[in-house]
Amino acid sequence: MIAASAAKNPTTPSIRMGDERLIKVTASAAKKVSGLLTKQGRAQGVLRVAVVGGGCSGLQYKMDLQDGPASRDIMVETGGIRVVVDPKSALYVTGSELDFVDALQDGGFKVKNPNAATSCSCGESFSA
Repeated sequence: MIAASAAKNPTTPSIRMGDERLIKVTASAAKKVSGLLTKQGRAQGVLRVAVVGGGCSGLQYKMDLQDGPASRDIMVETGGIRVVVDPKSALYVTGSELDFVDALQDGGFKVKNPNAATSCSCGESFSA
């Protein structure tokens, strides 16, 4: 099951719980995200992964650290961190793996997405 409804509580947003079939985070990426959340004073925060229009190939990833999930989000606990994805972005990221490469050149977060039909030469955008 990729997503299941979470218990409804009027004080918490309506979210669904997902699993690593939606998105998986490597140990390297989890360590980096955890460190960034702690540095920002959001130890219980989440990493939001979204797909937005733009870039050379039409779609690009947007990542942001937030205090918690928003209504209708799908939340995945993976690698010791919590990742949230909105339902529209979930259509594009299902099966993806998020990695972090600590390198001077070509370092940073990298998404391995089996749904990407093409990507641009710089690797910053894709089409599905």
